[in-house]
Amino acid sequence: MQRVFGIVGRSGSGKTTLIESMIPWFKAQGLEVAVIKHSHHNLQFEPPQKDSSRFRSAGAREVIVASPYHYALFHNLDEQPEPMLVDLVQRLQGADVILVEGYRQAAIPRLEVYRPSRGIEPVYTITEQVLAIVSDEDVSHIPLPSLDLNQPATVAAFILDKINQQRV
Repeated sequence: MQRVFGIVGRSGSGKTTLIESMIPWFKAQGLEVAVIKHSHHNLQFEPPQKDSSRFRSAGAREVIVASPYHYALFHNLDEQPEPMLVDLVQRLQGADVILVEGYRQAAIPRLEVYRPSRGIEPVYTITEQVLAIVSDEDVSHIPLPSLDLNQPATVAAFILDKINQQRV
């Protein structure tokens, strides 16, 4: 999974906002970006009365909804275990960079978004493959490189550099 890079942090730390703000930078470099976001919640994609939801409720294992603008694949897990990150990465085609929000236990390089001002403790450990801390405050007391949360282009360049180092 050489083109995969994770973003972790406590809920409300700004992971999604950081990823969202880095995507245009990657696109400006001519790179195709995909994102995998892990959720602990039972996701509701459409209201229960919509067709795709009705098909899933009736027992269809997979439903694809397609339009001229985009498509989505819904896969019911039923009694199956949650898919591993590597399985989800294999489903993505044509992405130069895959950013992963969550999947803290996956063996991938990652950054942690840490916002001390919000009173949230960091989750990093060196063994979790956290390569740097991204924060909007001074976190020099943490023995890892720190990146400025308000400079998403710098964070994206750091990620791309690490991905390129893995490919060698």
